[in-house]
Amino acid sequence: MTVSLAELAALVGGTVVRGDADLVFCGMASLADAGPGDISFLGNEKYHPQFLKTRAGAVLVAPGVSDGPESVALVAVGNPSLGFAAVVERFTPPKPVFLAGVHLRAIVAEDASVDPGEVRVHAGAVIGSGTSIGAGSEIGANAVIGERVKIGRNCLIHPNVVIRENCVLGDRVILQPGAIIGSDGFGYEFSNGRHVKIDQVGYVEIHDDVEIGANTTVDRARFGKTIIGEGTKIDNQVQVGHNVILGKHVIVIAHTGLAGSCSLGDYVVAAAQVGVAGHVHIGDKAVLGGRTGANRDLPGGVTYMGNPAQSMMDEQRQRAVIRKLPEMAKELREMKKKLGEVG
Repeated sequence: MTVSLAELAALVGGTVVRGDADLVFCGMASLADAGPGDISFLGNEKYHPQFLKTRAGAVLVAPGVSDGPESVALVAVGNPSLGFAAVVERFTPPKPVFLAGVHLRAIVAEDASVDPGEVRVHAGAVIGSGTSIGAGSEIGANAVIGERVKIGRNCLIHPNVVIRENCVLGDRVILQPGAIIGSDGFGYEFSNGRHVKIDQVGYVEIHDDVEIGANTTVDRARFGKTIIGEGTKIDNQVQVGHNVILGKHVIVIAHTGLAGSCSLGDYVVAAAQVGVAGHVHIGDKAVLGGRTGANRDLPGGVTYMGNPAQSMMDEQRQRAVIRKLPEMAKELREMKKKLGEVG
């Protein structure tokens, strides 16, 4: 499969900045690995030095970028990374065609609503009593779907996923391998010298177009429901506690922990290793930088850093002061020494 420079510009909705429109390319690669027949992209200024040395035939760049090797054709596009996704789709093999059917080695409860003509169930999957699965959905090998679960249309449940009883999934939900939905919330009361388990009788409700990463756990509510809002994307190895509420189009990145009953508003971004304490609310469009610890309610529309969380500007000012502490301590010792000599 090949694509000309003119076709590339049309594919990504960009404009040819440099190069012959009839140039032809047959592959794609990173800036460091690309050769003359490959297309690459500059999506982050961190990689600009690689761009200056690349051997790629063509590079997708942001508007205004016009440097780089003269031999490299340039196509300007508003979002080079997103544009490159279209290139990847063009050059990669088509996705497997959905083939409905229930494998002979799958176990499906007699009263489960699973139409073999509309749903695909792979070997080893177990589907419990009273569960319903919408048309176009696929259940991967060895996935376990508990009793009375509702799964919407065109969902993709990868191998070894567990969805426990009573949980509800909307349409086009993707659960990556090993995700656990509806595990018990971590609820105990200390009584008579023992930790007494508190029954977790709620469930998890996942709205449309949500994707949840590999080995991520979303706990069921103690009562009521844990909610994952429409379009939210959760990375691998994230812990979502009981009764947590995530708004629409939230991003949660790996190794983040969201404690029970906290809530994140719409379009919140929680970077890697963020911690949000229980019953804390994060306002709409807030950004929590990597390793931020939120132990109190935070207004929306602000970027936070540090532990405890504070505005990025305040955190950077404090870090700047901390870096100067050794020098300041030295100056203080010298001043004390001089004062002692004077005295």
